[in-house]
Amino acid sequence: MQQSSTPEEIRVDATHPEQKVANTEVLQFQQVIADLWLERGLNELQNQINQCLAGAYHTQQSLQELEAEVFQALIQQLSVSLKTDKVAIAFLQGWSSLVVSDAIPKHISRTESNYVVCYSALSTSAASTEKSPAWQLQQIISHQELQALQNQNPKAAWALQDDRKVVGWLIIATCALPKSATGERLKFQLQPQFIERSLNVTMHAIAQLKHLQALTLKCQQLEVQNCDLLRTNKLKSEFLANTSHEIRTPLSSILGFTHLLKAQGYNPENHRHQEYLNIILTSGQHLLALLNDILDLSKIEANQLEINKETVNIPEVCRSAISLVKEKASDKNLQLQLDIDANATTLVADSLRLKQMLFNLLSNALKFTNKGAVGLQVKQKGVFIHFTVWDTGTGIAKEKQPQLFQAYVQISNVVAGRQEGTGLGLALTQKLAQLHGGWVEVQSEVNCGSQFTIVLPLTTAAATSKTKVVPQRSSVTTDVRLSLNSQAAAPKTVTVMLVEDNFHNAKLMTTYLRKLGYQVTWVNSAAQMWEELPKAKPAVILMDVHLPDVDGLTLVQQLQANAEYRHIPVIVQTAMAMKGDRETCLAAGAIDYISKPIDLQALANMVSKYSDLNH
Repeated sequence: MQQSSTPEEIRVDATHPEQKVANTEVLQFQQVIADLWLERGLNELQNQINQCLAGAYHTQQSLQELEAEVFQALIQQLSVSLKTDKVAIAFLQGWSSLVVSDAIPKHISRTESNYVVCYSALSTSAASTEKSPAWQLQQIISHQELQALQNQNPKAAWALQDDRKVVGWLIIATCALPKSATGERLKFQLQPQFIERSLNVTMHAIAQLKHLQALTLKCQQLEVQNCDLLRTNKLKSEFLANTSHEIRTPLSSILGFTHLLKAQGYNPENHRHQEYLNIILTSGQHLLALLNDILDLSKIEANQLEINKETVNIPEVCRSAISLVKEKASDKNLQLQLDIDANATTLVADSLRLKQMLFNLLSNALKFTNKGAVGLQVKQKGVFIHFTVWDTGTGIAKEKQPQLFQAYVQISNVVAGRQEGTGLGLALTQKLAQLHGGWVEVQSEVNCGSQFTIVLPLTTAAATSKTKVVPQRSSVTTDVRLSLNSQAAAPKTVTVMLVEDNFHNAKLMTTYLRKLGYQVTWVNSAAQMWEELPKAKPAVILMDVHLPDVDGLTLVQQLQANAEYRHIPVIVQTAMAMKGDRETCLAAGAIDYISKPIDLQALANMVSKYSDLNH
């Protein structure tokens, strides 16, 4: 018995390890298959997503459409790999895109809001026949239901997170753990890892789309800026060309007629010489007007231009504007008409700026009108005053009208010949109207004339506020002889000290003031000023700001700090004309301010006023 039993026992012991080894190898092989299943599913998902991302660079699809393709790829791959059509993605109600929306609205509470199924692997017809839980498009799911699905075993809901915020949910109804087929059981165990890694791949792609959106927006902004820069550069070149012509034309007159006067010897009794002087004066005024227009537009664009509101007499301003263009209308044999509504008597505005706007429109109308008439019509309509400048000129084509109010842009015209001016008049007029709380309207047809209407409120809300006193920009005196004759002779004992380093400006002011009877002591530096002050004992000091050794404003402060000279009024004269320049001069201790080019009549009035105070 013992001999027979021994072989049986040996036979059993010999086969058991072999079976064990075989089972282990099978298990390892099935594990490899399960791992390959996971990697294959992830690779297929990544390939689909890569195709979607590539479409962002090669197609005209919107980012929202590409986002939908990415989520649909996730739904499809999970449905195929997990062998279930019960896969869905839900977002907060009213918020269905991660790419387009940067953040969930603050008023939405994630714990109380409902979610809407936006993507689903289940068709509507199939969902209606399913007995087990399933999710179809537009189905509403509460936050509590999603949390329950997240906490159940096996897990059926995964939060979609973007920047550590829950932005949606992935919902999957997985099958129960298989009771047989070891390979299927292994795949089942890998399902949570597969789903988590699939979510990571998808959310990374969404992050890339959001980054792409930011780059696309930046690219679009740069394209717009580049177009604006190209347009600005073109306009700048055109502006410089036109401005060069506008500056050189009057300069040619000034230099040419000055040369003639010098060569012939000036004779006050010679009427031709008087004509030369008038041309020189008119050319200088044209140059000043050009510079003022450029300066005004720059101030407006920098929000530095202030308007001095007051009660304006409408008929008086209109007649003044008409008188400014009367000579030009006469030269072209054009009628000038003025029609003012009896009710249009006054309004609250800046009278100088209103006259400037009317002058710009009237000048344009005359420039583009060859025959017929140009007129100004004023009507009160409700709480607004309409100033309409009309003409019988060539008119403006509809397609060109949007360009009218662009700075430096000029509309070519046969009547006007070459492009006169700099293209600033209408742009400046529109901006000045807007500063008054109004606007400019245009009606025009080719060969039927044009109508430009400035619409201004009778009163403005700002009119009751405290307005700053803005110095009037200087203008060249229209007749120097009249200025000299109308100014009363000053006592010869009154001495004016002129601190000016420019010889020509000093010569002009010295000659003018001496003709008025003042004694003028001219110095061209701070050192000379301190040297001459004790001898001259001036009643008034005219101080230039830019001096070679010491800044003029610093000199003013030094004079104020000196007990012996602080009583002497100092009038600052400078080419500075921007907002705040006058306030800066007064803060330094100056009693008044006059800008270059010097208005000789204004200069005479200031010197007379402050020399009287000091005597």
